[in-house]
Amino acid sequence: MKRVHAWRSLAAMAIALTSVAASLPGHTPVRQASEDITPSIVRLDPGIDAVIAPGTNIERVATGFTFTEGPLWHGGRLWFSDVRGDKLRALTPDGSVELLLDNSGGVKDKTPGVDQGSDGMAPDKDGSVLVCLQGGRKVVRLDDRMRETVIFDSWQGKKLNSPNDIVFAPDGSLWFTDPPFGLKCMNDSPDKQLAFNAVFRYAHGKLAPVITDLALPNGIGFSPDGRTLYVSNSGPRMFVNAYDVGKDGSLSKGRVLISYPDHSAGRGVPDGLKVDMAGNIWATGPGGIRIITPLGKVLGQIQLPEVAANLGFAEDGHTVYITASTSIYRLRIRIAGEMPLYSGAKP
Repeated sequence: MKRVHAWRSLAAMAIALTSVAASLPGHTPVRQASEDITPSIVRLDPGIDAVIAPGTNIERVATGFTFTEGPLWHGGRLWFSDVRGDKLRALTPDGSVELLLDNSGGVKDKTPGVDQGSDGMAPDKDGSVLVCLQGGRKVVRLDDRMRETVIFDSWQGKKLNSPNDIVFAPDGSLWFTDPPFGLKCMNDSPDKQLAFNAVFRYAHGKLAPVITDLALPNGIGFSPDGRTLYVSNSGPRMFVNAYDVGKDGSLSKGRVLISYPDHSAGRGVPDGLKVDMAGNIWATGPGGIRIITPLGKVLGQIQLPEVAANLGFAEDGHTVYITASTSIYRLRIRIAGEMPLYSGAKP
C-alpha cells in the first residue's frame, strides 16, 4: 500500500480556502479554521436551532496541552487523553486539571513524532474504564485505583496495530477501531503484524474483525437504537461510513454518510464522532465539527481556532466537551447527547 502520512501531520498543513458544497449535503462555504477564528457555530440549515440554541457560546475551559483526545465524562469529571504528551488527565467543570496517569500509552521508549499515548475510552458496567493505548497496542481496563489489566492486545496471535476509539453498542457488545497511528511509518512499519486496519467487535467471548476494508478507521459510534454503526475514515480518502447492524451484530449496506474530497474545507480530518438522542451525528472533519442528520444533511458546523479531534457528551447529556489540539472547549445543547452505555448518566 502507498504510504499514508499520519493524519495529524496532514491536519497541520496550510490549505487554501475553497468551497466543498458539492460533497457536503446542505453545506455552504465556511472559513478555514485558524488561530484568528473565534469559536462559533455556522448555521447551515434551520434545523440546527433545535439542536443548538441561537446565541450559544463556546467557551475554552482549559488549555496548554499537546494534543487532546478521547473525552469521557466519568465520575463528575471529563477524562481525556493527551496523546502526544502521553498522559491521561481529568478536568472538572470549573477548569481544574488533574494528572491521572503518566506514560498513559504504555511505551517505555517512545518514538519522537508518533502519537503513542492513550486515546479513546469507554466505561464498563463494573465502574472501570476501558482505554485504548496507541503506543502500547492494546486495550486495557483501569480500576478505581488506576491499576491496569490487559483486555485485548492481539488477534489470532498477531499484535493489534494501535487501538484508537472504543464504544459499547446498545446490545452490550464492544467495538473498537485499530488504525496504525501509533506505529512509526504506520502501514509501512516493520512492527505491523496485521494485514488490515480493522474495526473489531467483541461479543460472547469472541473478538473478531468485522470491517477490514477501511484504510484508516478512526471514530466510531452507534445510533440510539443500535441499528446503525458510524465509522470515520481519516484518509487518504476522507469520509464517514454508515452500516446497518443486524441483531447478531452483522453489518450490511455500508454507505458513505458524508465525504470530504480534500483539505480545502480547513484543517483536520475525520476523527472522533458522537451521536445525539435525535440520531444526529456529530463528526469531526476538515474545518471543524459537522452536525449531520442520519440522511446525510449537514445542519451546522462548529468552528474553532484549533483542530477538533473529538468530542464527548457530559453531565445530563446537554453539555458537549470538545478536545481540540491544545485546548478543551465546552458548549450547551438543546438535544441531549447519547451517553456511554455504562456511564450511569442517562439524558
